[in-house]
Amino acid sequence: MQSKVVLDNADIARILAGAREEALRNHWAVTIAVVDDGGHPLALERLDGCAPIGAYIAMEKARSAALGRRETKGYEEMVNGGRTAFISAPMLTSLEGGVPILIEGQVVGAVGVSGVKSDQDAQIAKAGIAGV
Repeated sequence: MQSKVVLDNADIARILAGAREEALRNHWAVTIAVVDDGGHPLALERLDGCAPIGAYIAMEKARSAALGRRETKGYEEMVNGGRTAFISAPMLTSLEGGVPILIEGQVVGAVGVSGVKSDQDAQIAKAGIAGV
C-alpha cells in the first residue's frame, strides 16, 4: 500500500495568506483557488475589486494544474506553438496561472490565480505555494 501527503487546513491557510500578501503588495485584485490533487476545491478567495469571472477562471487553472501535474503555462505554450488540439482537452489549456503543489515529489494539489496578467497570476500562486 502506498501513502501520500495531503494538504491540511493549516497548509491551505498558509497558501492563501502568502498568495494574498503577494497580490496586495502589488495592488492586484485577483481570485485565489486551492484544490487537492484530484482538482477538488479546498479554498477560494476573491479579493476586493476582482471581477466575478476570476473565481471561475482561478478554479479551472488550479484544477487543470492538479490533474495535469504541471503548470498551465506549459499547456498555453503548447497551444501557442501550434498544438491546437489541446484546446479541446477537458481542462483550461490556454492560460498561465495554475501551479501544482509538489511535496516530496508528489503533486498534492494546485493553486490557480486569475485577475491580472498571466505571469503575474503565476507569481502570486508561487508565492502562496512557497509557504508550504
